[in-house]
Amino acid sequence: MSRFFALFVAFASTLVVLAPARADVRVLTSIQPLQLIAAAVQDGVGKPEVLLPPGASPHHYALRPSDVRRVAEVDLLYWIGPDMESFLPRVITGRSKPTVAVQDLPGMSLRHFGEDSQSHEEHDAHGDYPDEHDHDHRPGSLDAHLWLSTVNARVIAARMAADLSAADPANAARYQSNLKGFEQRLDVLDQRLKQRLAGVADKPFFVFHEAFDYFESAYGLKHAGVFSVVQEVQPGAQHVAAMRKRLQEAGKTCVFSEPPLRPRLAETLTAGLPVKLAELDALGGTLPVDAKGYEALLANLGNGLAGCLESL
Repeated sequence: MSRFFALFVAFASTLVVLAPARADVRVLTSIQPLQLIAAAVQDGVGKPEVLLPPGASPHHYALRPSDVRRVAEVDLLYWIGPDMESFLPRVITGRSKPTVAVQDLPGMSLRHFGEDSQSHEEHDAHGDYPDEHDHDHRPGSLDAHLWLSTVNARVIAARMAADLSAADPANAARYQSNLKGFEQRLDVLDQRLKQRLAGVADKPFFVFHEAFDYFESAYGLKHAGVFSVVQEVQPGAQHVAAMRKRLQEAGKTCVFSEPPLRPRLAETLTAGLPVKLAELDALGGTLPVDAKGYEALLANLGNGLAGCLESL
């Protein structure tokens, strides 16, 4: 029995040596797109957490006490930056562990509202109604929807892999391998999206929220107008008439809103016109958090855009 026990102990010790080290590195991201990128890097080692629940707006989220505790406790925290999550700066000032505002990373390809001469031609039709997400879309301000560019996703993933490798050296090779696989899959996805969207590049479409400029720029698209309105406020008849005129001039077209809510104005604007209503989810709120979640987010955007425009 003692010899058997000794053999068992030796075998168990071997298993301990062979088993990969699993350091308990807690990664927290502000929004799900960043969580999806982190999930690709951490695949097989850990699972990142996310601060905002599905359907919550990153522009004006109200932190709960449990959220504040998580922000203070996690090992690595990633957020877009003050141009997106204006609620975060005051609660991260006391953090001693690494905190990364990805909009400030070297190598990021950033866009600013109004930098494209066609980008805001529809803004004259906005009237006095502020953007439904209540954040800064003034010309010259940063477009913080930067995760919709695969160029930026690569920069973010590389920083996450470097941070995780430093915090968890035993799994550094796995993080770097995951990063390489992620980059290779994005190469394939880029080509597939370019091919899919090339056929609809000349078809007009409208959005309720100017969130997709990074994606549009990457794949040769351009929205014809933006209908940014406060969902709780019904705009006046003159404002609605001006927007309907734009839709009439466009002819067959698509108008995209974002889940979970479709603006009540959508049906009013499109009634009796050859216009299709569809949704584009820039946050990927319903996607599973796994190694290929970020790719699914972009693929869904491409399929949603192409699917509606191809059906016109």
